[in-house]
Amino acid sequence: MDTEQLLRLLPLIAPLVVIQLGLMLAGLLDLRRRERTRGPKWLWALIVVFFGILGPVIYFLVGREEA
Repeated sequence: MDTEQLLRLLPLIAPLVVIQLGLMLAGLLDLRRRERTRGPKWLWALIVVFFGILGPVIYFLVGREEA
């Protein structure tokens, strides 16, 4: 892939990168503040970091334990 092709794809890729980083940061900050989760916190941190956009979404839907 040459530079010209990369520059053409940048407007499509940049929003996905921003969404991914925002969700990951929000998930990790919430995980840090929360006293209890459904499962070990270290496992949820790995899921949030390594499973792309789906990791934080899964954490927010399944991993949080409401007090």
